[in-house]
Amino acid sequence: MNENTAIYFPITNPEKVETWGMNLYSLSRVFRPRTEREIRDVFSYALANKAKITFRGGGCSYGDASINNAGFVVDMGQFNKILSFDEASGVLTAQSGVTIKQLWEYSIEKGFWPPVVSGTMMPTIGGALSMNIHGKNNFAVGPIGEHVVEFTFLTPSGELIKCTKESNKELFYTFISGLGMLGCFIEIKIKMKKIYAGKMKVTPIPVRNLKEMISEFEKNIPDSDYLVGWVDAFGSGDGVGRGLIHRADNLKAGEDKDFPENCKLEKQNLPSTFFGVIPKSWMWMFMYPFSNSLGMRLVNYAKYLLGFVSRKPYMQGHAEYAFLLDYVPNWKFIYKPGSMIQYQVFIPEENALAGMTEVLTHCQNRGLVSYLAVFKRHRKDQFLFTHSVNGYSMAMDFPVTKSNKDKLWKMCAELDEIVLKNKGRFYFAKDSTLRPETAERYLTKDAINKFKALKAKFDPNSILQSDLYKRVFGG
Repeated sequence: MNENTAIYFPITNPEKVETWGMNLYSLSRVFRPRTEREIRDVFSYALANKAKITFRGGGCSYGDASINNAGFVVDMGQFNKILSFDEASGVLTAQSGVTIKQLWEYSIEKGFWPPVVSGTMMPTIGGALSMNIHGKNNFAVGPIGEHVVEFTFLTPSGELIKCTKESNKELFYTFISGLGMLGCFIEIKIKMKKIYAGKMKVTPIPVRNLKEMISEFEKNIPDSDYLVGWVDAFGSGDGVGRGLIHRADNLKAGEDKDFPENCKLEKQNLPSTFFGVIPKSWMWMFMYPFSNSLGMRLVNYAKYLLGFVSRKPYMQGHAEYAFLLDYVPNWKFIYKPGSMIQYQVFIPEENALAGMTEVLTHCQNRGLVSYLAVFKRHRKDQFLFTHSVNGYSMAMDFPVTKSNKDKLWKMCAELDEIVLKNKGRFYFAKDSTLRPETAERYLTKDAINKFKALKAKFDPNSILQSDLYKRVFGG
């Protein structure tokens, strides 16, 4: 430590900072700034001491995007104030450490909902913008960055830059999706979505294979608000890609007789028990005996068959539909002790059926079948490090064990080739295995060089590093 450097934070002992998939971690000193001044002090300290830092939001990236084995971690969780909300325009202003949970809990009783949410409510807005997260409505509204009206961004040199889609446009589309490697989001203005009901109409649609899955998506896209598909990755032959789609539609003004009463938080928060008796926090223990290939084959097949039993539409609360990953707390513990990775592919619509069929079949041939696979529809966007295509994505969970890790990483490299052959892309928020040559092939050398030129400009000392950035871009 340079004793001449004035800093507010204590020099803490290293902490274990874990990835969301729990298969990687760093032992890092962790700083937790509460104000812009304190974030500036973090940059000053790093520059004076030639330290490497990584910003961390909710820690919801499956892979190594927010861990740092070569330096320290800046946890933004206490920089988390909602500053203002204009109900006339729907524009909310917040500090970058505000979580999606805070957003929806603050706005739903006012008749608003975040325009884009992930499968968990725990990411911060700053983290969500760094990865430019998408939701079950990407086909209709694009990623979260599309809904940002304005933000301020602090660079390591202390420059505060204001960006909109019109002013500093190039930086707007680069800082969003920039992996937190160019600076730090400070204040963000985001346009919230007006809602007129506390519940949505959800329609289950069972499908017998991937071809039928895509056909049903295309048929439902024009008049759906949300679409998400679950895929039984064990299905083979004519059943490859079989599964269940859940379509959700917002109700129009006047259609919900219980509105706005049913938008009160106590009626929207996810229940903590099943049937009012069994704590949900226990449920992963009941699931644990099935956390093997045979058990998951049986669970997936049972879920597939049940999809044909009840096809009637039903009403479901916004949080209940949106945050499936929070519905059973600690569900990912079933993957312990080695825990898990998620491998997500994005393939254009013209290649989606062939490409994803090959992906699923290749996993089966390698004896490494995804325990949980999720299917979504996407549209293209303008962000520099975009993962989106005019097509489909499939996110696949794989357990990591001592005996399968090398084989799993090798298979992911083989899957990369299938995806690239089909003009596909990848998503840094989920990634654990991407190699530099793969990133260059889908992002293009021009895009990477453009990003590195901006990094040289805004972070010339390269103090912003993460394990993901070093792995994929060489630091």
